[in-house]
Amino acid sequence: MPPLPNPGTEPDGSAVIRVLSYNIRSMRDDTDALARVITACAPDLVLIQEAPIFFRWRKKLARLAAATDLVILTGGGTAAGPAVLCTLRATVERTEDVLLPLTPGHHRRGLATAVVRFAGARLGVISCHLSLHRGERHDQAGMLLDRLAGLGVEHAVAGGDINERPDGPAFTRLSSTLRDCRAAAPWGTEHTFPSAAPDRRIDGVFATKGVDVLGCGVPLGLPGVTENDLRAATDHLPVLAALRIPAAGKVY
Repeated sequence: MPPLPNPGTEPDGSAVIRVLSYNIRSMRDDTDALARVITACAPDLVLIQEAPIFFRWRKKLARLAAATDLVILTGGGTAAGPAVLCTLRATVERTEDVLLPLTPGHHRRGLATAVVRFAGARLGVISCHLSLHRGERHDQAGMLLDRLAGLGVEHAVAGGDINERPDGPAFTRLSSTLRDCRAAAPWGTEHTFPSAAPDRRIDGVFATKGVDVLGCGVPLGLPGVTENDLRAATDHLPVLAALRIPAAGKVY
């Protein structure tokens, strides 16, 4: 597997960052394995789905952040599960947790959103976990795009558990407006679920058109990421993307 670019700042002020999207199943599995996987990926942003949302959820999420040398940016119980962790490279401009309309009998869904800066690059960020129900999922994809457009940023990244394959209507709605990073620059392996025997891609990272995608996929084979840890950590495999974010006012 070719190496994934390391995070850093380019001479022109653009920033190379790593974004990890990961459904952690409320930290109900092997949290040591989970921390090892995240740490080995060396992410600048972790877009989490199914963060703990019930008893002492803040403490549990803080424990994961501390174990991976990250800090909590936003989300968790206040976003019905999605959350964002980040490194100290990120300068936080603002955050907002958004609860999506609740369909009676369905799970509450939400978005964890933020605007951050990496050196001269400014970036909107959204973590999402879309519905298990087809029609509701499609509507939520549209709400995500509306929220992203409302962040008031030129460049943005969104990631999460889409709960359907790339040819599904919600996934297609996202990829018709944003770049599906895996399709743009395949790296690593493709399938994300279930972690014990993955046979489908239902998780993804998406970026606005001006973001340069350097590689994206499941980080199986990345130094420090083992198959045993990936299976033990949770029921999904993570998606890791390396992105170059243009400096403010620049487009590639």
